[in-house]
Amino acid sequence: MYYGSFVHPVNATLLEHVTNGVIAVDKSGKIVQVENNVNENQARQIASKHGISLFPLGNQKFLIPGLIDTHIHAPQYVFTGSGMDLQLLDWLNTFTFPREARFNNTNYAKDAYGKVVDRVIRSGTTAASYYATIHLDASKALTDIVEARGQRAFVGKVNMDRNSPDYLIETTAQSLKDTEAFIQYVLGKKNSRVTPISHLDENLDEIAWVKELHPDQPDYTSVYDSHGLLTNRSIMAHVVYPIAEEARCRGVAKIRQMMTEGQKVGLGTDVSGGYSPSILNNIRHGYFSAIARSFDHPEDKYLQLAEVFYLGGADVIGMKSTLGNFMVGKQFGALIIDPIARGSPIDLFDHGDIKTTFEKFINNGDDRNIVQVFVDGKTIHRI
Repeated sequence: MYYGSFVHPVNATLLEHVTNGVIAVDKSGKIVQVENNVNENQARQIASKHGISLFPLGNQKFLIPGLIDTHIHAPQYVFTGSGMDLQLLDWLNTFTFPREARFNNTNYAKDAYGKVVDRVIRSGTTAASYYATIHLDASKALTDIVEARGQRAFVGKVNMDRNSPDYLIETTAQSLKDTEAFIQYVLGKKNSRVTPISHLDENLDEIAWVKELHPDQPDYTSVYDSHGLLTNRSIMAHVVYPIAEEARCRGVAKIRQMMTEGQKVGLGTDVSGGYSPSILNNIRHGYFSAIARSFDHPEDKYLQLAEVFYLGGADVIGMKSTLGNFMVGKQFGALIIDPIARGSPIDLFDHGDIKTTFEKFINNGDDRNIVQVFVDGKTIHRI
């Protein structure tokens, strides 16, 4: 059981900042009790009632929910931050295709995937939606690494049977065969969920190209819908370019409108279209992009920090009832934040409180401040 300060989104518009609170977690990683404004003696009594140990966080550290990355290309991590000044096709031909082709070497894939999973965990990502490549063995290796590290993730084998270089393409028959084999491999790990994950409306040229490829369909979305791939479980990246940091995209999404309409919206790093594997950077850019959009579109009131932080993706990945905050009954996916950790980019002063310290971390902090990472109550990273 953890005793101290924590911050979490109660809903899309309200962040709860708690001091002297407790979060009790059972052996399965489920949150069984949450209390605010208790003293340490009361906290010990609660821990004793549940038969669990008490871990005081101290005066400076605090808990937040684990971050969720709804869109990341794991193989593209090997060239993160490279070629950001190139146009999309030049970028694909110079970096993406040649680098992804190397994942036909499973040993290379294991090394690269180990590094990207370790990096995103250190950055506070407790759940991620990973794209792999067309290579079956490398895709299996990514699932093995995620499982070994203890991260929660969706992992997908990519399918590319046309309009790709001859060194990075598969026949339709081979793609179907390998995809079925990959799904069975993942199901063998006692994971029952298969979720359609793809891209939609990434840029204007792409939209026009899809229309050329599928003249029988009225629009890009209908291509997926006509094949039964648009369901409540589908995850579509981009869809009017969600985050301005994605240099390949041409716009800032109407996030306010989407939220008002009740659409599910989450944040994703889009490594390597996005330059950083940290969702913290996307929170910042999402917030300031919404402010920038509001200048030209005042009807789109810019997002508050609480709303952007809420866009962690639990709803998008179909796990809103399990993840996203510290409500009783949910799984304990969390980060311990130390604003004064060794090498911290944050300075604190005596006029601060948990609200301002949390905001400092969101806007100024990085992986040096994330001193412990939990998934289902288990520590998967500790400084």
